Amino acid sequence: MDERIGRVVISKRGRDKGRLFVVVDVVNENYCLIADGDLRKIEKPKLKNGRHLQFTNWIAEDVMAYLREGKMPENHVIRKNLKRIEEARERDGKEV
Repeated sequence: MDERIGRVVISKRGRDKGRLFVVVDVVNENYCLIADGDLRKIEKPKLKNGRHLQFTNWIAEDVMAYLREGKMPENHVIRKNLKRIEEARERDGKEV
Protein backbone atom coordinates (compact mmCIF):
# COMPACT_ATOMS: atom_id res chain seq x y z
CA MET A 1 0.00 0.00 0.00
CA ASP A 2 1.31 3.44 -0.96
CA GLU A 3 2.43 5.57 2.02
CA ARG A 4 0.32 8.49 0.75
CA ILE A 5 -2.97 6.62 1.26
CA GLY A 6 -4.66 7.74 4.47
CA ARG A 7 -2.58 10.91 4.75
CA VAL A 8 -4.32 14.20 5.40
CA VAL A 9 -3.63 16.81 2.73
CA ILE A 10 -4.45 20.47 2.23
CA SER A 11 -5.49 21.66 -1.20
CA LYS A 12 -3.20 24.40 -2.51
CA ARG A 13 -5.06 25.16 -5.75
CA GLY A 14 -8.60 25.36 -7.08
CA ARG A 15 -11.98 26.08 -5.58
CA ASP A 16 -11.20 23.83 -2.63
CA LYS A 17 -8.01 25.74 -1.71
CA GLY A 18 -7.25 25.49 2.02
CA ARG A 19 -9.59 22.55 2.69
CA LEU A 20 -8.49 19.35 4.41
CA PHE A 21 -8.87 16.04 2.57
CA VAL A 22 -7.81 12.42 3.00
CA VAL A 23 -5.98 10.57 0.23
CA VAL A 24 -8.15 7.50 -0.45
CA ASP A 25 -6.24 6.15 -3.46
CA VAL A 26 -3.18 6.84 -5.58
CA VAL A 27 -3.65 6.72 -9.36
CA ASN A 28 0.01 7.14 -10.32
CA GLU A 29 3.06 9.08 -9.14
CA ASN A 30 1.39 12.40 -10.02
CA TYR A 31 -2.31 12.00 -9.18
CA CYS A 32 -4.28 11.07 -6.06
CA LEU A 33 -7.95 10.55 -5.31
CA ILE A 34 -9.04 12.64 -2.33
CA ALA A 35 -12.25 12.86 -0.30
CA ASP A 36 -13.50 14.86 2.67
CA GLY A 37 -16.82 13.11 3.27
CA ASP A 38 -18.70 16.39 2.79
CA LEU A 39 -18.24 18.14 -0.55
CA ARG A 40 -16.24 15.24 -1.95
CA LYS A 41 -17.86 11.99 -0.92
CA ILE A 42 -15.99 8.69 -0.89
CA GLU A 43 -18.29 7.43 -3.66
CA LYS A 44 -16.96 10.13 -6.00
CA PRO A 45 -13.50 11.23 -4.86
CA LYS A 46 -11.69 14.08 -6.57
CA LEU A 47 -8.75 13.41 -8.87
CA LYS A 48 -6.08 15.93 -7.85
CA ASN A 49 -2.56 16.57 -9.04
CA GLY A 50 -0.08 15.88 -6.24
CA ARG A 51 1.67 19.18 -6.95
CA HIS A 52 -1.54 20.94 -5.89
CA LEU A 53 -1.63 19.17 -2.52
CA GLN A 54 0.29 19.93 0.64
CA PHE A 55 0.93 16.61 2.36
CA THR A 56 0.85 16.74 6.16
CA ASN A 57 2.27 14.39 8.78
CA TRP A 58 -1.23 13.53 9.98
CA ILE A 59 -2.83 10.20 9.17
CA ALA A 60 -6.57 9.54 9.35
CA GLU A 61 -6.27 6.38 11.46
CA ASP A 62 -9.92 5.30 11.25
CA VAL A 63 -9.91 5.69 7.47
CA MET A 64 -6.66 3.72 7.26
CA ALA A 65 -8.22 0.88 9.25
CA TYR A 66 -10.99 0.56 6.66
CA LEU A 67 -8.60 0.81 3.72
CA ARG A 68 -6.24 -1.83 5.14
CA GLU A 69 -9.17 -4.26 5.30
CA GLY A 70 -10.04 -3.46 1.69
CA LYS A 71 -13.28 -1.74 2.70
CA MET A 72 -14.53 1.68 1.68
CA PRO A 73 -14.82 4.01 4.70
CA GLU A 74 -18.12 5.77 5.19
CA ASN A 75 -18.34 9.52 4.76
CA HIS A 76 -19.06 10.15 8.44
CA VAL A 77 -15.81 8.36 9.37
CA ILE A 78 -13.82 10.65 7.08
CA ARG A 79 -15.60 13.77 8.40
CA LYS A 80 -15.00 12.70 12.00
CA ASN A 81 -11.28 12.13 11.41
CA LEU A 82 -10.83 15.45 9.60
CA LYS A 83 -12.77 17.32 12.28
CA ARG A 84 -10.61 15.81 15.02
CA ILE A 85 -7.43 16.77 13.15
CA GLU A 86 -8.73 20.30 12.44
CA GLU A 87 -9.56 20.78 16.14
CA ALA A 88 -6.11 19.57 17.19
CA ARG A 89 -4.55 21.88 14.63
CA GLU A 90 -6.47 24.88 16.00
CA ARG A 91 -5.84 23.93 19.63
CA ASP A 92 -2.11 23.55 19.09
CA GLY A 93 -2.02 26.71 16.99
CA LYS A 94 0.14 24.98 14.45
CA GLU A 95 0.13 25.37 10.73
CA VAL A 96 1.29 22.49 8.64
